[in-house]
Formats: sequence, C-alpha cells, structure tokens
Amino acid sequence: MKILDYIKQSLRRKKARRVTQEYPAKIDLFDLKDEGKIDFANWDNPLYTPIVISQKMVDFFKQFIKKGDLVIDIGANIGDTTVPMALAAGPAGIALGFDPNPYVYKILEINATLNKEKQTIVPLPYAITVKEEEFYYVSSEASFSNGGIATTKDSRHGNFYHHEKIKGINLKAFLEENYSDKISGLSFIKIDTEGYDKEIIKSISDLLATYKPTIVAESFGKSTNDEKLELYDVIEKLGYELFYFEDFDIDAKVIKLNNRNEITNWKKTINIYAVPVNRN
Repeated sequence: MKILDYIKQSLRRKKARRVTQEYPAKIDLFDLKDEGKIDFANWDNPLYTPIVISQKMVDFFKQFIKKGDLVIDIGANIGDTTVPMALAAGPAGIALGFDPNPYVYKILEINATLNKEKQTIVPLPYAITVKEEEFYYVSSEASFSNGGIATTKDSRHGNFYHHEKIKGINLKAFLEENYSDKISGLSFIKIDTEGYDKEIIKSISDLLATYKPTIVAESFGKSTNDEKLELYDVIEKLGYELFYFEDFDIDAKVIKLNNRNEITNWKKTINIYAVPVNRN
C-alpha cells in the first residue's frame, strides 16, 4: 500500500510540474497553547509542503508585534507567516498580505476569512514596486508553487507564465491612501520575494526611515556576494542592526551580524531580521 501511495504521489508531482491546474485548499486545525484553536488553509499542491502553525511561531512574531499594530507581509504566499503575524497583532490590528501569484493568492484569501475573532488579514494581489506598472508572473513549473514577476514572458524564473498581467504598486503611496489612520502603528514588515528583497527595501526606504518597523528579509542563496553585501548596506544605512535567525521559532538560533562581511558566511538562502537602533 505504501508503495502504491508513493507511486500515486510521484505521478501527481510529475503532472504538477508539467500541467497547470487549480489545486484546492485543505483546512487544517491547530490547537495553540495561548491562541487556542486555529484553522489554516493549506494548499493541496503535490509540490507544496504543508504548513504547520505553532505557538512558537506566533511567539517569534510577538517579540516585535503588539496587539493593534499594522503589519505587512510582502510575498505572503498562502499566508504561512501572515497568519502568525496577524495572530500576534490580534483582531484590533491589521495584517496586509501582498502576493502577486494568482494561484497561491486564492489560498491566502481563504486564510483571511478564517479565525476572524482572533486576527484581521487583508489579502492584496499586488507586487510592491517603485511605481505603478504591470508584470507577468512566471514560474519554473506548471503548478506555480514558486516564481516571480517579470516585464516579459521570457524570464529567469522559468517557462510558465500566467496569462493575465499582475499589478505593481508603490507601498508608501498605497498606505497613505488607504491606511492613513493606521500607518503610525506600522511595526513589522516581512519580505520574501525570490531574491528581489533588496530592491523592495530600496523602493520602501522612505517608509522604513519614517516609521522604523522591524524588517524580516531573505539573503538569497543564488545572489552574488556583492548583492548580499548591498542588501546589508541598504538596511544598515537606514539605522538598523541585522541578525541571522534560523527559523520563525521563538527558540531558534539567532546570530548578530557585527559587520557587513558576515552576511556572506552562508551560501544557502537565509533569513535575517533587522531592528532599528533608535525607534522614535
């Protein structure tokens, strides 16, 4: 039976890499010590590893997020970090989840409808860019479990593209227009954009300089050392201290980056968080 199940899953994965189709959400229930019972919509895509929401994950974000805060997840995917961020902010807070991938966005929308008494999530189908413009969403495989935006259908992200273009928006302008009464409570921004984190941070540098939220970003494994050093410099020059952390877990290993060269110590993709040296 196990061999038969393995063969079935192998065939599903092979099909997912080659044939574009919709995969439904699967609602899982997690019982957390402090937050209680939490529903979470996982994505039943055979190329996607199911997410487990834990108390330790929520507690990681509680280090930086208070009840009632405005928090932002750029590259939210299905909501695997948006949900614990939103739980940390509570129902009086707001978690904005941005993701331009049309397939994962549908699952993010479902997660925004769950646990309403404990969280407030606003899903948004946009990329974050310097100015408003349109892009293709391109993936390396047909199920769109990964990928990124591109100005043309020919992209380093892969050979599969969504037929409808997606919109890029300027984050500061969007917040000032739609959340002017909440923007002063901006405490946290997480960025995960397949190697474009540095460019996103550049595009929102005025927002970061003004409100000084904690930043979580990736140092992409495929980036050159010069690109990794530039990521460090872009953040550090805004008045931040940088830390490597092993996982979104309150007990995860954390290492302070004492100088710019230390960000090149890892060849793989790593998570970093940055906290302002002086927050007004």
